[in-house]
Amino acid sequence: MNLIVLRDSPPGLMRQPVPGHLKYRADIDGLRALAILPVVLFHAGIPGFSGGFVGVDVFFVISGYLMATLISGEIAGGDFSILRFYERRIRRIFPALFAVLAASSVAAWLLLMPVELEYFARSLKAAALFTSNIQFEKESGYFDIGAQLKPLLHTWSLAVEEQFYILFPLLLIAVSRFARRHTVHVLLGLLIVSFAASAWTVFRNPTAAFYLLQFRAWELLLGAMLAFNVIPRPARPATREALAALGIGLIAIAVFGFTDHTQFPGPAALLPCLGAALVIYAGAEYGLAGRALRAKPLVFVGLISYSLYLWHWPIIVFSREISGRELSQAQGGLIVLASLALAAFSWRFIERPFRGRGGSLGRRSLFAAGATVMVAMVVFGNYVIRDVGVPGRLPADVQKVYAATYDISRFGEPPCFADSDTTGPSVADIRAGKLCTLGVDGSNPPTFLVWGDSHSGAMSPAIDGAAKQASVSGLFAGHASCAPLPDAHLPAHGGVKRCDDFNGAVRDLVRSKHIPLVFLIAYWPKYVHDAELPKEGVYFDPSIPPPLQDKSAAVTASLDRLMAELAQQGTKVVLVMDVPEMGRYMPEAIAKATMTKTSTDIAPPWNYVAERQALSRAILTRLAAKYGAGIVDPLPAICHDGHCDATYDGMPLYKDADHITATTSKRLSYLFSPVFTSPERKPSPPSNS
Repeated sequence: MNLIVLRDSPPGLMRQPVPGHLKYRADIDGLRALAILPVVLFHAGIPGFSGGFVGVDVFFVISGYLMATLISGEIAGGDFSILRFYERRIRRIFPALFAVLAASSVAAWLLLMPVELEYFARSLKAAALFTSNIQFEKESGYFDIGAQLKPLLHTWSLAVEEQFYILFPLLLIAVSRFARRHTVHVLLGLLIVSFAASAWTVFRNPTAAFYLLQFRAWELLLGAMLAFNVIPRPARPATREALAALGIGLIAIAVFGFTDHTQFPGPAALLPCLGAALVIYAGAEYGLAGRALRAKPLVFVGLISYSLYLWHWPIIVFSREISGRELSQAQGGLIVLASLALAAFSWRFIERPFRGRGGSLGRRSLFAAGATVMVAMVVFGNYVIRDVGVPGRLPADVQKVYAATYDISRFGEPPCFADSDTTGPSVADIRAGKLCTLGVDGSNPPTFLVWGDSHSGAMSPAIDGAAKQASVSGLFAGHASCAPLPDAHLPAHGGVKRCDDFNGAVRDLVRSKHIPLVFLIAYWPKYVHDAELPKEGVYFDPSIPPPLQDKSAAVTASLDRLMAELAQQGTKVVLVMDVPEMGRYMPEAIAKATMTKTSTDIAPPWNYVAERQALSRAILTRLAAKYGAGIVDPLPAICHDGHCDATYDGMPLYKDADHITATTSKRLSYLFSPVFTSPERKPSPPSNS
């Protein structure tokens, strides 16, 4: 079976690879080192490597080149076997990967809180099945704090490669059978389509563009194109050296010039990918670039690069878990050294014994062992997920603290609350007034409405308690990430159309039912600054300034219009200031502090909270004065005498980083009682002290 027939092809279009043979190239191992070192240094927080993540793209190009050379050569020689191909992949990929998955599972069991362990279990299943890129795309973006707490996040790239290698050999077989003269044209067409899709998607859904195969395939195909020698390699050594140097330079520009704000991958990924392609194409042996790539220390790092990639990220994540804070530069440097040492051990004693046909396991035993481990990982993952993170493994006092995670009222979840997955009240339900009630039940028309995002659901138990004491009834209209800001068009928060539909329906309800009192509640600092706190997770660094950029124009204009409209129709408005953000997931953080017998006094400093809330409080205070609205301020109940509280009677006040627990909310009922007992009386605007 011949993949390429040169006599039927235009001169120079493609040249036949050596069948079934991969000539060792030390410069490619050097290129692997140039790919892995920036990744590790970037993840470890070493300054200067802000674009180190592009090393993964370099790996994709290398992988595409090597696999295309091997597969196409064997197909051309009539000697390609899918079974043998996957035997090689298993020997190359499985041993070190499964060692990392097993070690990470033990560490996760010992260190992670239940919700964290549940997320880990999902990623463990996905990693074992090589679908982790799809799993992580569903969960979050690469650069958010969720990424910083996922020990198996880096397995997304392995998933992309293995998905590619399920399809790629079948594609080459089909093309060689039906269109062998057009092999390069087919691959080039697919490359262009994938690149165009990536360039289009990166500006519309950057998370999908980052993780999913269809948007990354062009990088592997770029490497694959090199295997066919479409453009013959230059004969002059000086030209090859210049091309290799240029390739290294392009990679360096990306490594040192890109940041986590770079729109990536898309067109930006061309820089490191073309750089890698030039290095491979040049095959330089002499001169500065060639000698550097073939230097023994660099080549050795290239040889251990797979193990280094696998081990370094779990070490970083679990080190953060143990320390409870972001790693210092010194700690990051130690982790880099530890990762190199562990990678060398892993390469020598885990990877190498399984390599080649002379490995320690025969083909049948290899496939059986691989399948057994995969099934074991999936079974363990299912057990953890079914038992909701196995809270029973924690000490009783830690379990009690951690239970605050689930301290949510009915107003914080469907069917009362409209979640981002469209569960909860529909637009039609809202317009018809088919909403959950607060206060006393009764057949009389509602006397008030609570309107807002998820923070309204967290605060509603307080309003519910005050309404019960006053013997009045009301309705609750809350939607995830949708502030009560009609026509504000805040695409980063909840989706424009979904929020517009929700807010429009609530506005129609207030008008049609003539509701006399409306509480407006939202995560105000998030909207006016268009950002949550940095490093939100189980650790928090108050030395990192909070986001304070003024992005309030659309928020202020929308709230101003809404309050003017409500005032015109005779509806009284009460603006509810936001609770202070904690900057970390409090049940997890306090549970870990309880387990390690360290201080649970971990709320942000008062000046940090005051600085973060200053803009939103000023806007609400000004609009309240403009329209004669009331203000309820929960801040003094949590922060007083220059100090903010994280716990009450040893229990967390928050169920996560910015939503108070239902228990905490009920304790704040007294703040809302004056609104119901004395409708004409308004709480005094907060001071700015």
